[in-house]
Amino acid sequence: MNQLSWFDLFRKEQETTNILAQKQITKAIATVTELKDIMVAFSEEKTSEAEEHIEKLFENEAEIDDIRRTILNELTKQKLPSKYRQNVIHIIKCLDVLADHVKDSARNIKILLNTEIPKEILDVNVRIVDALVQAAVFLSTAIEMIGVNPPQSLEFSKKVDVQEHIVDEEYLKVKALFLKHSDEVDVATLLVLKDLLECLEKIADTCADTADYIRVLRMK
Repeated sequence: MNQLSWFDLFRKEQETTNILAQKQITKAIATVTELKDIMVAFSEEKTSEAEEHIEKLFENEAEIDDIRRTILNELTKQKLPSKYRQNVIHIIKCLDVLADHVKDSARNIKILLNTEIPKEILDVNVRIVDALVQAAVFLSTAIEMIGVNPPQSLEFSKKVDVQEHIVDEEYLKVKALFLKHSDEVDVATLLVLKDLLECLEKIADTCADTADYIRVLRMK
């Protein structure tokens, strides 16, 4: 008889907590999608629309925090073996960190609203967020497939890495554009743009780190 993966056991014995975990995955992915909507509205100078999406994102991120606290509290009451509990906690915390980086990105965009930004820079940032949405969707699927279809989980985790590589390439392009447009963008604005870029890279890194962890789980 094959040994159950940690996610199998989690599904089978802890239905309430699993529902919460699934909800957190959905909410975390929603924040990345919302970030794309924010970035597109920002690039198209639709300030009011961007602000609406930012507020919605902040609400989602706050709910993710509440779900995380509830899950961690529920796990203290359950009889899962230590290694399974730690695996669940690790995934939950990774998703929480992901949402934190998304929120930080949105904060930077909120500061930049009504600021003149070269379209060339905005266009690359939109491409970065497109890749982040893809990475987040692939990551969500990889997590879902851990205990259902391990080979599929592996394939989707690899797709996350491809998107992270795309973000890395676009990251360098934006940095080059900072130099190109340094005469037309003031230093304070460039600093906020740089912080935004770093936050976007952290989202990609968190997705990739979580995908790495999923591959480790498959070998346990």
